[in-house]
Amino acid sequence: MPFANWSRLLQSNPAPVSVVIPCFRCKDTIERAVHSIAQQTLPVFEVILVDDCSADGTLALLYAMQKRYPQGWLKVIALQSNQGPGSARNRGWQQAKQEYIAFLDADDAWHSQKIEIQYGWMSRHPEVALTGHAEHYNLPESQTEKPITNITDPVLINPHQLLRKNVFSTRSVMLKKGLEQRFKEGQYYCEDYLLWLQICLSQQACYRFSIPLALVFKKAYGEAGLASNLFQMEKGELQSYAEVTKQGLISPLTRFAYSTLSVLKFIKRLIYVSLKLNK
Repeated sequence: MPFANWSRLLQSNPAPVSVVIPCFRCKDTIERAVHSIAQQTLPVFEVILVDDCSADGTLALLYAMQKRYPQGWLKVIALQSNQGPGSARNRGWQQAKQEYIAFLDADDAWHSQKIEIQYGWMSRHPEVALTGHAEHYNLPESQTEKPITNITDPVLINPHQLLRKNVFSTRSVMLKKGLEQRFKEGQYYCEDYLLWLQICLSQQACYRFSIPLALVFKKAYGEAGLASNLFQMEKGELQSYAEVTKQGLISPLTRFAYSTLSVLKFIKRLIYVSLKLNK
């Protein structure tokens, strides 16, 4: 895979963004993810790869990749035990040096204009805590990226919108480093949704772009027929409602209402998956 234009990565004014990628057994995809960051029209200051005790050769690949990029741009953190993606992101967040943190998953990629568009808007709106955006799903590897010319402003996401549905995929999120909230340690499912809820329900401004700035090379969640994962995600969502209730961010009545809605949507999703598997 060809790498980025070094002069672009080494320019004197990169965006003050630290990119954090949790890495777990991702030898086949991580180079594509990092390459998409290196090809940004507006470079980022640093990329932090956090190996979550992969034990399959991923860590060795990360160190090899580190040597191919300008010194100090690609950083590697090796965890001694598997802690889950949220904890891995927290370790990267802790080591980040820049004002903004952007997250990417090891098996996804970004549109080359993502940082230019997303950071550009956030830099003009410093009161905003978090932004996310849409994404292209189930892409073939050979698909050619199309330039984005019609750039529209993001819309404000209110707490009830977020309680109804997680509208922020982790691969899309950019947030301010100084936020006091963090991913819940050791949680493997919906740890991202819980964090977004904590930020939004704390009356910190969260916005979402309708522009698809992430590239996903798998089907949208729930379309693959993985019923066991669906159960875990539902459990995580209900736990998230319980946690924000415990923290006093929503009332018990609000928790009951959205938990009931969540269960009804889960049943509908299970029926959909069951019918699809039986075709």
